[in-house]
Amino acid sequence: MSSESNMVHSPMVTYASMLSLLTLCPPFVILLWYTMVHADGSVLQTTNYLREHGLQGFINIWPKPTATAWKIIACYAAFEAALQLWLPGKRVEGPISPAGNRPIYKANGLAAYAVTLITYLGLWWFGIFNPTIVYDHLGEIFSALIFGSFIFCIFLYIKGLVAPSSTDSGSSGNIIIDFYWGMELYPRIGKNFDIKVFTNCRFGMMSWAVLAVTYCIKQYETYGRVSDSMLVNTILMLVYVTKFFWWEAGYWNTMDIAHDRAGFYICWGCMVWVPSVYTSPGMYLVNHPVNLGVQLALYILVAGILCIYINYDCDRQRQEFRRTNGKALVWGKAPSKIHASYTTTSGETKSSLLLTSGWWGLSRHFHYVPEISAAFFWTLPALFNHFLPYFYVVFLTILLFDRAKRDDDRCRSKYGKYWKLYCEKVPYRIIPGIY
Repeated sequence: MSSESNMVHSPMVTYASMLSLLTLCPPFVILLWYTMVHADGSVLQTTNYLREHGLQGFINIWPKPTATAWKIIACYAAFEAALQLWLPGKRVEGPISPAGNRPIYKANGLAAYAVTLITYLGLWWFGIFNPTIVYDHLGEIFSALIFGSFIFCIFLYIKGLVAPSSTDSGSSGNIIIDFYWGMELYPRIGKNFDIKVFTNCRFGMMSWAVLAVTYCIKQYETYGRVSDSMLVNTILMLVYVTKFFWWEAGYWNTMDIAHDRAGFYICWGCMVWVPSVYTSPGMYLVNHPVNLGVQLALYILVAGILCIYINYDCDRQRQEFRRTNGKALVWGKAPSKIHASYTTTSGETKSSLLLTSGWWGLSRHFHYVPEISAAFFWTLPALFNHFLPYFYVVFLTILLFDRAKRDDDRCRSKYGKYWKLYCEKVPYRIIPGIY
């Protein structure tokens, strides 16, 4: 295992985060669903119920994974896997890995996204399948995902041990760390089916859009109309997910794909946490239609779209900078940059360009600011009767601040004196002038 993988976090932090993920996250997913759907979105109501009924009360509200739930998950997963394999797409090269490998991808995410939503809406429109079934079995689906994804992560661990897909794999010598952080950087089934693209993009991110549409349809079928709050929430989430698939090839250069191995941390997170937690503001709005009025709804919508655009433009700016080898104009001017060199694990010397102007001159991870702001704006239609719809915003803030620190640590180790120079030029980590 490379030193880069070892420095993700210390063993003690890994044990603590793994234990908390295993013991706290699954029950939290169920409690979140139960509170949003059955307890009026009130944490107090759920807390009082648990205080009154204790552990048995919690066991009673945990839905058993049913045949319907497994069937829905299996059909969805098979459909997405088929689209990933069979839809045409441009050949895209990923970044060179620590072991010197360069993964090859087929960029067909936007097509898969369009086909998924058109198919889903078409099935509803023509009365073949009613998405409200998904909402009505949501607890059972989350329960099945909790257990099914855990088994899937065991498969990933065994695959990494006996049949790794590339030299970007290996053991730390500790079974817990290997299971949690993963054995392989780029696990594949056969030559073409990339497992991380499937778990992160086609299962996790796609489910976000599918569930956002599901909540909208459920509200429509329950009340005979869709509230403006639900419309704003759904539109902003769909714009964000559309942006993600539009830029999917850029995502393959990020920490999630290019540095984090395929283990319990990232794969369980994408297959369980994304569908349940990331969609939770919409889940709340199904039974709590808020009337914002045209003016407020438009203000929130415009603010949210602006944040998503800035987030996209940050990534686009850096991508163009890399694609043109530092020659692309940044905000109409020649970019300021640092020429950095580093050594791979195989001992080769490589060079990189670090962008220090445009959005990337404001702070080292400025793109996280509009991302957190966008999440706030698509939650804002729920207003402030309850805190729980804002849990995702709080979680995302903690996640991205942690990711910024991990990315900085990794870059400091990779680039050495060049990173020190970069930090002198761009002193703020996320929020310009503050942090």
